[in-house]
Parts: sequence; structure tokens; C-alpha cells
Amino acid sequence: MLTAMMYVPELRPIAIAMTALQVRLAIAKSENESGYSTETVIVTALLAGLALLAVGIIITKIHASADNIKTDPAIPTPVPSAP
Repeated sequence: MLTAMMYVPELRPIAIAMTALQVRLAIAKSENESGYSTETVIVTALLAGLALLAVGIIITKIHASADNIKTDPAIPTPVPSAP
């Protein structure tokens, strides 16, 4: 199929990309590395923890800002005067 795609000018970039991906997949399959290193797992866990911390801080600030919004109906709203 890739050889047929090479003869159609519009499909040539797709054929080249598919060939490159097939080569990378073949190289990846031939390597003996089978998993993440401990360092990668620890760094990923730390980044996930920092992301959760950031979300917690943002939610706390949003709640604090929302609590400061005045919604007391006893305070009259100024009505603009007619021109």
C-alpha cells in the first residue's frame, strides 16, 4: 500500500510519515528496555502531586473570592437616572 501511495503526489507526505513510524516501531520493538526507570516514575509522581497542589490552591482562592461577593438584598442598588 505504501508503494502505491508514493505514486500519488498528494499522499506522498502521508506515505513518508507512515514509513518513518514503521521504522521507529521496528526499532522500539527490537530494544530490550521493557519499562520505565524508577527515576521516571518518581518524577512523574512528583509532577502529579504538584499539579494536585496547584489545583487545590486555585480552588481555595476561588472559594475565598466567592465568599467575598455581597448578595445582601437589603442594600439598595443605585438606579441610573434617565437622560
